[in-house]
Amino acid sequence: MDYTQILLKPLISEKATLSKEFANQVVFYVHPKANKIEIKKAVEQAFDVKVEGVNVVRKRPSVRTRFGRAVGRQSGHKKAYVTLAPGEKIEFFEGV
Repeated sequence: MDYTQILLKPLISEKATLSKEFANQVVFYVHPKANKIEIKKAVEQAFDVKVEGVNVVRKRPSVRTRFGRAVGRQSGHKKAYVTLAPGEKIEFFEGV
């Protein structure tokens, strides 16, 4: 897979911003079949940075219920917490 197929989009949330500031980590939504080695290579190729480690979190799809009846579905996703080497950084919003 190409890195554009592996890295779907960056996750910009309060928790992701705190992990970026304090732990030098960036968070991405990734392809469900991508593994840690592919994610590491994709981030290094896309942003020209050195990656120290990758942690992956997977949320399974779930059924939403109301009064005991299924009323909808929540889709699942896979997130990757990518730890960058000291001195490296990725800026998504420069000058904002």
